[in-house]
Amino acid sequence: MANTVFVSIAEINDIPALVVLVNNAYRGEGSKKGWTTEADLLDGQRTDEKSLHELITKPCSVILKYTDKKNQLLGCVHLQPEHNKLYLGMLTVSPVLQGKGIGKKLLEASEEYARVHSYPAIVMTVISIRYELIEWYERKGYIRNGQTKPFPAADPAFGIPLVPLEFIYLEKIIKQIIRN
Repeated sequence: MANTVFVSIAEINDIPALVVLVNNAYRGEGSKKGWTTEADLLDGQRTDEKSLHELITKPCSVILKYTDKKNQLLGCVHLQPEHNKLYLGMLTVSPVLQGKGIGKKLLEASEEYARVHSYPAIVMTVISIRYELIEWYERKGYIRNGQTKPFPAADPAFGIPLVPLEFIYLEKIIKQIIRN
């Protein structure tokens, strides 16, 4: 993998590739090639073109994409304001490339985005039984803030739970750069 980081804002023409990337990373047999799979927890797809179109066109909402030198999509993350903080969701890396630093680069780009746009913190929800993923975020400085919320089990747009699920919140304070 090249040392150059290609992180940019996704556009509408990226939606078909984003749908494939996100669904392959989270659901189905192909997702089991990576360590972030939800295939044993949820059935159904993770996202669709309509949902991604809404995220990309929603005011103040962005999807950052990570591409290689050939402009092949390898990862993405969704960011949007939520209660004066920046909500981070859908951090995705191609299952065959997980563990190569792409997720870390996308997390760093998200934190830089928060700094540039003066968000004091990043908040996210993670399925509470995804222990290895929660530990990964904790190693990156995110902490559990004590909040939980139910998984939207009645809405198949989020997937069909195979086991009872709930979300926990993780949060990281973003140190602002003070310029003189």
